[in-house]
Amino acid sequence: MTDTTRSADPKVESRRQQIVDAASICARRAGFHGASMAEIAQAAGLSVGQIYRYFESKEAIIAAIVARDMAEMRDKFSQLEGSGEPLAAAIIDGCSRAVEDSYDLERSALKLEVLAEAARNPRVAAILQDADVEERALKLAVLKQIAPPGCDDRELAARGEVLSMLFEGMAVRGVNNPATDRAAIGEVLRSILRHLLVEAAREPAPQPGIDREHSGH
Repeated sequence: MTDTTRSADPKVESRRQQIVDAASICARRAGFHGASMAEIAQAAGLSVGQIYRYFESKEAIIAAIVARDMAEMRDKFSQLEGSGEPLAAAIIDGCSRAVEDSYDLERSALKLEVLAEAARNPRVAAILQDADVEERALKLAVLKQIAPPGCDDRELAARGEVLSMLFEGMAVRGVNNPATDRAAIGEVLRSILRHLLVEAAREPAPQPGIDREHSGH
């Protein structure tokens, strides 16, 4: 069993989750760089030796945290596709919940600590970059179903990147401005997503022989 693979044994999976939860608490308090395996073991109520039975390193624990986040994302995409609503409408209707999730301080703090560790540790950076490849593929598959005609893969990839910028940026805002009006943000975000998901991003190319500046429009 690899460090990021769920075990078929519920007891093993429960123990792994116990360790991941403890590591998350330690990381929010002192960062992954500052949290020792001894501190994680103490927070989990286990010995260091027990921790190493389930995870070979802190990087392996971080990989499990990232894998958990990706599993949640896959579940959300599946729920959207199975909602019975048109896919774009289901995404837009979920804005309020998405804002609340993104502004949750504990979630935001943990995401930012993982990012900070990735900036220091190439192995953690590789874990995040692999997850990002999967996330981009999920978004591209959705965008291909709902984007307006004429969007090529380059534009679809750019739209997906802007989506990531919006939602990942909210984690930072959740720390910097936790008391913001989230309902108002949800309303504005709905309008932005409507444009980003289903409206054409570019103006039609001018027809030959027509000068827009002098066409009277």
